Amino acid sequence: MNKQKMETTATVKQNEKTKAPATTAPESVWRTHGALLLATFVLLVMLTLEFAFNIKSLFPLDLAIYGMAYCLAGYSVVALAFRKAMRLDFFNEFVLMTVATVGAFAIGAYSEGVAVMVFYSIGEWFQDAAVGSAKRSIKALLDIRPGEVTVQRHGVATVVDPKDVNPGESMVVKAGEKVALDGELQSTKASFNTAALTGESRPDTKTKGELVFAGMINLDQVVEIKVTAPYEDSKLSKILHMVQSATARKSQTQLFISTFAKVYTPIVFALALCVCVVPYFFVHDYVFQEWFYRALVFLVISCPCALVVSIPLGYFGGIGLASRNGILFKGSNYLDVVTRIDTVVMDKTGTLTKGVFNVQEVVTNDFDKEQFVALVAALENQSTHPIAKAVVAHAGDSFKTLAVKDVSEIAGHGLAGVVEGKNVLAGNVKLLAKHNIAYPAALTEVVDTVVVVSVNEKYAGHLIIADEIKDDARQAIASMHALNIATVMLSGDKQSVVTSVAGTLGIDNAYGDLLPEEKVKHVQALKDKGKHIAFVGDGVNDAPVVALADAGIAMGGLGSDATIETADIVIQNDQPSKIIAAIKIGKLTRHIVWQNISMALTVKVLVLLLGAGGVATLWEAVIADVGVALLAILNAVRIQRMKV
Repeated sequence: MNKQKMETTATVKQNEKTKAPATTAPESVWRTHGALLLATFVLLVMLTLEFAFNIKSLFPLDLAIYGMAYCLAGYSVVALAFRKAMRLDFFNEFVLMTVATVGAFAIGAYSEGVAVMVFYSIGEWFQDAAVGSAKRSIKALLDIRPGEVTVQRHGVATVVDPKDVNPGESMVVKAGEKVALDGELQSTKASFNTAALTGESRPDTKTKGELVFAGMINLDQVVEIKVTAPYEDSKLSKILHMVQSATARKSQTQLFISTFAKVYTPIVFALALCVCVVPYFFVHDYVFQEWFYRALVFLVISCPCALVVSIPLGYFGGIGLASRNGILFKGSNYLDVVTRIDTVVMDKTGTLTKGVFNVQEVVTNDFDKEQFVALVAALENQSTHPIAKAVVAHAGDSFKTLAVKDVSEIAGHGLAGVVEGKNVLAGNVKLLAKHNIAYPAALTEVVDTVVVVSVNEKYAGHLIIADEIKDDARQAIASMHALNIATVMLSGDKQSVVTSVAGTLGIDNAYGDLLPEEKVKHVQALKDKGKHIAFVGDGVNDAPVVALADAGIAMGGLGSDATIETADIVIQNDQPSKIIAAIKIGKLTRHIVWQNISMALTVKVLVLLLGAGGVATLWEAVIADVGVALLAILNAVRIQRMKV
């Protein structure tokens, strides 16, 4: 079963428009596989005549009938073998099958020759069906963008192709309809089913101004959404691109099997030749036809189809299972990588905590509180950090008339800029210390997050902001410990906050007050100790350490584009428990893949020995070969139906 065909079939292509489902009607099956079905019928009739009615000698009529059946079943295989041989590619399964079956005809084993080709072709048929099913399951799960969208143009509702909609236009989505493009909700409130993006069927309620993504399903009344990104840049398009790329990236096991098959096949041809020729020099009553038949059995059972097909299909099934659970692996290789993880390193904000901050207290130094909050919000409005969003939300509209310029973000510290002609700094205490600005020493003792502010190089006040721990964070940490996985938290937040969160969750080690480069040093130190690291983060400053880890995992719901692009695995719903789900899916996939490898090699070695010893016939060889291939395919396909 062709490796190249497997790779082509297993590549998920982006459907730009809704396509009609492939027909599975009986007439379609007959039209596609009619020659194979006819060959199978002829074989069954001839076998019935031979065994049930003891009609065995019909030469040359039986040769003609079996020859016709052989051509019907094996034309495409023989033609492909010939084309490969013309390119000097002799060591492949098509040449192997052609040599074995033509050899069977040469010694008068017509029924065996036809049976080998018929069953081999049936195995190919089942392989195509299995791969097609796996491909369709992922396409049905992810490629759910509607082919048309209703937009408001010049006061008139117009139905257009989503690719023709520009950012800034407003689209109308009715109850039950899918959102075609990313946008900002203009209606007061609405509920959406986000299962296609996150794997969670629980409704997500959005309010005016919040982002809504392509692929979500509107559950309530008609809503209006202002488009913020073109069709090709929507979140769902990026997911589809990730899955498409994932099917093209092979795991080490797949690469090994591909290399193994290239070496294995010529060795098999050489051994088959030895089985036929070598006994001539050692066996007293050597009969060429008998040993030639044994060599043919050896060739048939040695076909590596079960390995070449079921292993890529197993990894493809793992990617599909992960996608249905809101986890995107960017390559089959990362399914292997996560099985070796023994240490999970996590950021705090947005990873273990909700990243939804609320201002708890405002303290000023010779400033009116409203004026102070407006000044800070005007600066923080230039940032996408969750803490900055909390300050902006707390300020309301009070800052929108203030003039802001020369804003810069100082990684791991905060923001600097000019607001209404005043030099403003807003960030952690390290920011003020860096600029040699005095601040109350008591601020270092506050457990919650503190935004310290200076105006014109003088301490002006601070805001105390609190975050919430995610609902499933404790369960996620407990599950990691149950798998003997060590846990580490690295955060730019102050040590008191980090220690408090780590104590609540039971994290092994926690380090705060870290700059991005210090996070990199911590992870590098763990790698130098021989640890296999997964780093989980969501912010722009996490991108370098995500890239350094053996497996970089991004929280894709709130995470920055830079981190998502850098990561190897993306969790769509931001749930820490999905980290464990990703590891379990990787282990499950690897377990099934190695089940198939062990089963295929065990059966093949056994029948190879029996064939060389003259015990197994071509019938046993073809049944064992096709049987183990079908079992391996079915075993691989079942991954898609499993739960984690």
